[in-house]
Amino acid sequence: MPDTSRPAAKPTPHHAGHRERLRERFLAAPDVLPDYELLELILFRTIPRRDVKPLAKELIAHFGGLAEVLNAAPERLCEVKGVSASTIADFRIVREAGLRLSQAKVMRKEVISSWSALLDYCSAAMAHGAIEQFRILFLDRQNVLIADEVQQTGTIDHTPVYPREVMKRALALNASSIILVHNHPSGDPTPSAADIEMTKRIVETARPLGIQVHDHLVIGKGRHTSFKSLGLI
Repeated sequence: MPDTSRPAAKPTPHHAGHRERLRERFLAAPDVLPDYELLELILFRTIPRRDVKPLAKELIAHFGGLAEVLNAAPERLCEVKGVSASTIADFRIVREAGLRLSQAKVMRKEVISSWSALLDYCSAAMAHGAIEQFRILFLDRQNVLIADEVQQTGTIDHTPVYPREVMKRALALNASSIILVHNHPSGDPTPSAADIEMTKRIVETARPLGIQVHDHLVIGKGRHTSFKSLGLI
């Protein structure tokens, strides 16, 4: 007769050892991991005893990519079953750390000759925003970035900007020049007629004060537009 004194051993889950193997692969070659596996590593922290691969893939599919997941609003992340407040906090931590690393490459540095790093930072900070945001980069006489400030936030397609307030802040910081930056949540960085008119008014207000407007960048998703390159400044 079969021995029934011991309970049958539970089958080993298919993902047993997966976390350790994934960590080892990440440490050996972090740049080769697909986005969903990188997202798995983040999810390990707040979901300790569950296979999180399906959740990672679902998040990527739901939002469209890793950057979109990390930049998603908390209320939208909560739409996906399995995402907790702790998970959302971890996403915010990762995003903020990456943003500060990107910012460190341009802050207190001469930015005109580091234009690609500046574009990378602006894209990381603004490309995935759900509402328009208008920020100003303030430069000194050597074109060193001395301050980076969000001046206004608006709706999904409009941000109110007041040239006098822009100049007031530039004078307070003793800035010699500025770079204007705003995002288009639609993803299309084509300047609107309102964008062009607003930029014109800022340039006209800045000129008598001896403050140069180097450029106005419109940040879209994976693309950007430069007013200077278009001959609009």
